[in-house]
Amino acid sequence: MAADNVLKDTKGRMQKSIEAFQRELGTIRAGVANASILDRVSVEYYGAETPLNQLASITIPEPRMLMISPYDKSSLQNIEKGILMSDVGITPTNDGEVIRLVIPALTKERREDLVKVVGKEQENAKIAIRNIRRDAIDSVKKLEKAKEITEDDVKRYEKDIQQLTDDSTKEIDRLTSLKEEEIRTN
Repeated sequence: MAADNVLKDTKGRMQKSIEAFQRELGTIRAGVANASILDRVSVEYYGAETPLNQLASITIPEPRMLMISPYDKSSLQNIEKGILMSDVGITPTNDGEVIRLVIPALTKERREDLVKVVGKEQENAKIAIRNIRRDAIDSVKKLEKAKEITEDDVKRYEKDIQQLTDDSTKEIDRLTSLKEEEIRTN
């Protein structure tokens, strides 16, 4: 039935929104080394913008340090330049073999700023979930107008869509709490 497809599609879209939110949280630096802060760094390599993780291995030798070992040593300068030009906010140290990024300890003010950033991302994720809910309910109502489902079916599907929305919102809140705790304790 078409309405079941709407529910399946809605669940998939909400799951993708949650995954996008998780990726976004991963890029927020919490005072500990996390390779995902370099996910959005791209480097010019032979004239093409290339993601850093395709040009080098990224390891965490210490809790507050990332070590970037390029597969091609000639790309070391370009990798350093790419990190400097990115929004990572950490100055790389190049020893001619590898690049090290030392993650500075967070100040209390910086922690509070990061918690606010997490809250903003949380709200954006919830808005995305609500937009998906609205689209799904509109789709179900269109099916009713086309006489494919009854009014009782519409009410049941709206209830199911609301349940998906509530579950997704709870997951976003849970992920937010974990990230805020990580920021405040590290």
